[in-house]
Amino acid sequence: MKGVKIALIGNLAADDHRTWLDVLQRSLPEADWQSAQHHGSALEVAVVASPPPGSLQHLPALRLIQSLWAGVDRLMADPSVPTDVPLARMVDPAMNAAMTQTALWATLALHRGFFRYQEQQRQGVWQQHTQRQAREVPVLLLGLGMLGTQVAQALTSLGYPVTAWRLHAGRPTPPGVQGVQGPSALEHALGPSQVVINLLPLTTHTRGLINADFLGRLPAGAGLVNLARGAHVVDADLLQALDAGHLAHAVLDVFATEPLPSDHRFWQHPRVTVLPHVAALTDPRTACEVVADNVRRLARGEPLLHLVDRPRGY
Repeated sequence: MKGVKIALIGNLAADDHRTWLDVLQRSLPEADWQSAQHHGSALEVAVVASPPPGSLQHLPALRLIQSLWAGVDRLMADPSVPTDVPLARMVDPAMNAAMTQTALWATLALHRGFFRYQEQQRQGVWQQHTQRQAREVPVLLLGLGMLGTQVAQALTSLGYPVTAWRLHAGRPTPPGVQGVQGPSALEHALGPSQVVINLLPLTTHTRGLINADFLGRLPAGAGLVNLARGAHVVDADLLQALDAGHLAHAVLDVFATEPLPSDHRFWQHPRVTVLPHVAALTDPRTACEVVADNVRRLARGEPLLHLVDRPRGY
């Protein structure tokens, strides 16, 4: 693949750009690395991290757009991104492992009431509460891609009854997990669910999915874990469910506006845990190996991995 012209294009801080570029170049030393600003029209591969709108236009030789991020909703929303060029998202085993750890931590904390005990500590209250077994805490997983499958398997290994919902048919449902799909199935799945974990891609069909109707179908005292995109949630509806006490707690890693505005009610709400989009950070050490593998596949004429299904949006 000597001579394949490639560049890193994105809205990265200067230090982050240098870090990513250094690891990428070490992972693909045989490539012909181009300047992000002066790559020219002969560019064949664009490795992107939230690229500025229009930056992928007028590249007639472009053969692959490889995202460094797992989510591609921003790329899909940019009309200037060429639709005739394969777009691959980041699927990094290390990132999947980190996301699984966060999902397990949040589920355990909600199940065992650890957020409640944390509030008692602030109030100086010593009080024990009934301890449920994992088999008494049904978990609803929204999304059953590669990441959702890994989370589902981890939860079932701890004894949680897991239902996994997806909008469309996809990969096989893991053993021990109840798989359901379609809008009507979601309505029925919400009723018994004590914990809901959102791992869905953001599309026109999933935007605003977690609204008043969705939350109202959950049993009183349920918990929400959003590790996907902030735009899945209607903030006002979530706050109303929390204020009313219908929802016990929400663990939120993603928000419609990031950074989360300092005056947003989520910051100070006693039933909300705010994470600054850290459920699974992309690690250059492993992500760049994923990029290198796909670029070498392109050069050898082999099938590319993790391609986005553009009609579905993920």
